[in-house]
Amino acid sequence: MARVVTAYLKRAEVPERASLQQAIDRLPFTLTLDETYRPLESTSYLPCTLDGEDAGFGLRFSAVAPRQDERDVAMTLTWGGDPREEAAALAICAALAATFGALVLRDGKELAPDEMLEQAKGALV
Repeated sequence: MARVVTAYLKRAEVPERASLQQAIDRLPFTLTLDETYRPLESTSYLPCTLDGEDAGFGLRFSAVAPRQDERDVAMTLTWGGDPREEAAALAICAALAATFGALVLRDGKELAPDEMLEQAKGALV
């Protein structure tokens, strides 16, 4: 399975850090998004903390041709071999989908927020 997940959003729906952190706080994870998160600007490693340990991942924003649903921004999240990185990326995508209307794809398959949370939990086992 590829170590990448992409969330597609409408530009106006890309959340600021505080809003995204509030959405993350509603999840069954203790996950903190680093202050360096910059909507539409982040293009490299984004530190995160999951249960008190580093769980950062790569984050890149890019403009995409608007889809029929008008989503015109892609947030691409990538990670290495650490399962905490995968769990953090999937949890954040679950928050994006549940709260901000993101369409999330992994290996070409659309994932629902519950699926992403299950995969995130599975990564930590």
